[in-house]
Amino acid sequence: MGVTIHPLAVVQPGAELGEDVSIGPFCLVGPNARLGDRVTLRSHVSVDGHATLGAGCEVWPFASVGGKTQDLKYKGGAPRLAVGENTVIRECATLNCATFDGGETRVGSKCLIMAYCHVAHDCIVGDRVIMANNATLAGHIVVEDDAIIGGLTGVHQFVRIGRMSILGGYTKAVKDVPPYMMADGDPLKVYGLNKIGLERHGVSAETQQALKEAYKIVFRSDLTVAKALERIEAELAPAPEIRNFVDFIRKSERGISR
Repeated sequence: MGVTIHPLAVVQPGAELGEDVSIGPFCLVGPNARLGDRVTLRSHVSVDGHATLGAGCEVWPFASVGGKTQDLKYKGGAPRLAVGENTVIRECATLNCATFDGGETRVGSKCLIMAYCHVAHDCIVGDRVIMANNATLAGHIVVEDDAIIGGLTGVHQFVRIGRMSILGGYTKAVKDVPPYMMADGDPLKVYGLNKIGLERHGVSAETQQALKEAYKIVFRSDLTVAKALERIEAELAPAPEIRNFVDFIRKSERGISR
């Protein structure tokens, strides 16, 4: 099939294009951009800066991928943005490069970044993450694999969102959300397990029950977080999901939403 570039698109010298790339009208591809095989830019898309789009990515109109960080500490250099394979970026979404020279904002593979979402500088977004319309990530946020962030949700800088967790729409997240949890509200509160997500990912009923007990110990007891984690380790079987839950909370620097 080869590379298809609409005559009204601008691809600047130096840009690297893989096989079967399609670039629609009024797109701009900067000189340091790299587009993997089968990348599709629908129309009116900007891919600028040191941005890389993995194979099979699809970007919809008026999205800005690889724009300069909005962090006022930016002093030049070549900060980067890397997007994995088969990720879809919908209309008017903005994904910014990192702040400092050599830094990198990362978005994983098979993600869905819906319309008007924002991924700020130095974020690390895992694989198969879904961000619903207008979800906003401030700088240095970590979103682990298979998490879902509801529409109009804002996440504070340096917050971590755990694997397979789900945040409801119009939520304000200023502390970490542990993996496998379901959270909502302003201020954010953890309400229980993301049971549907766990089932979809094939987590066994036995492990789900153990995670439910871990949730109760951390969020429904009067124990301190440290004592709650000690009790979980003493009483529950050390399934990988339990270890992940405990390790995530223990490494939290901002604290968890309880």
